[in-house]
Amino acid sequence: MSIPAFDIGPVRVDPGLLLAPMSGVTDSPFRRLVKRCSGDSVGLLVSEFISIEGLTRKIMRSQIRMMFHPEERPVSIQIFGSDADLMAEAAKIVEDSGAEMVDINCGCPAPKVVKRGGGAGLLQNLPRLENILEKTVSAVSIPVTVKIRNGWCSESLNAMETLKIVEGSGAQSLAVHGRTRIQLYRGEADWNIIGELASEASIPIIGSGDVLTAADARGRFEQTGCSGVMIGRGAITNPWIFRQIVDEMEGREAFDPTWREKIDAIEAYRGMLLDFYPEKVAPGRLKMMLSRLIKGIPGAADIRRDCMRTHDPFEMLELLTAHCDRFGILDMDSAGITERLRRREFPVPSSAQAA
Repeated sequence: MSIPAFDIGPVRVDPGLLLAPMSGVTDSPFRRLVKRCSGDSVGLLVSEFISIEGLTRKIMRSQIRMMFHPEERPVSIQIFGSDADLMAEAAKIVEDSGAEMVDINCGCPAPKVVKRGGGAGLLQNLPRLENILEKTVSAVSIPVTVKIRNGWCSESLNAMETLKIVEGSGAQSLAVHGRTRIQLYRGEADWNIIGELASEASIPIIGSGDVLTAADARGRFEQTGCSGVMIGRGAITNPWIFRQIVDEMEGREAFDPTWREKIDAIEAYRGMLLDFYPEKVAPGRLKMMLSRLIKGIPGAADIRRDCMRTHDPFEMLELLTAHCDRFGILDMDSAGITERLRRREFPVPSSAQAA
């Protein structure tokens, strides 16, 4: 089974695998890391969401979030808010940045966003959403896309009604996270609704929620017939996941990087951070990435502690490399490490000895 490709206006998304927007995560260095690890197996990268007030007021933080590197193309910039005129103005700013498309966030469940009528709050006011979309689509020549949840709560599952508004406004794709706003990230994502939308829509439907492995993605394509699958949390801990999905669906053994390859990727990410942010920002971002990736290796608690203690991004990688070399895992992939852990073939880490 091959992964479908699809068009959003003049933009070809090939394959139909998308990096989801995640606040505080999908900045330009992280998107470049995903591109480095998964290459052409990711069809579209989406930015973390950006406030329309911040963009239109030219707040530096918002402008930084909109920045992207040429190697990220095609790239979509996601914006959020509840004012139609400001949304249209912000979309023009995105268009002027050179991004291929602009995405409107109608799915964020965060109280500070919802209480101002933005994010998933727009699902409670579809006339306002319709006005926003009509004004925004009229304001720009690049495609306007929308990301929603399947409703506010289980008693108001209005994704199908929202789809009709999105189509009628001239927006050119709809991404759907299969949870309600009230669920936040609890429970399981409902992909049945995504399948129903895909069968009725005249625009691409992109499904999102609980895709953590290559097998998950394959199952969602087969279950729903959706145009694309959008991956968020699965990419945070595994930026190779898009490559692995392509392997899975084309009948190959999924790529499983060795720790030497992982460290090479982290070193590249460190360089991306230092190129993009002030020097004081890079250590914190690198620590977050290391914390996600080192789960499941022998002595994880020890190396996490050591890396968290230093503020030198170069020393962090030196410590990690020495740790992996000491345990003999530099040229081992995750499956090999898991098997050796099962057999208890690694030496007892110092933290366990101290206990």
